Amino acid sequence: MIRVADRPVLERFRSEWKFHNPLSIEQLDFSNREAKVSSVGFYHGGDVLYALEGLPGVWHETCLARAS
Repeated sequence: MIRVADRPVLERFRSEWKFHNPLSIEQLDFSNREAKVSSVGFYHGGDVLYALEGLPGVWHETCLARAS
């Protein structure tokens, strides 16, 4: 299981990240949620990107943490 970061972390990432797969406003509402990873991919530069069951969009590794 994975936990999505808290909302301030997601908001900071959304405002600072200027490259591929930006977070949508909708994704901010899923802060602190736990989910199973449904797939893992890698962007050309090596960034790890996750799809999470039941949560919209693509999630960057820096927006996630291991669930306790």
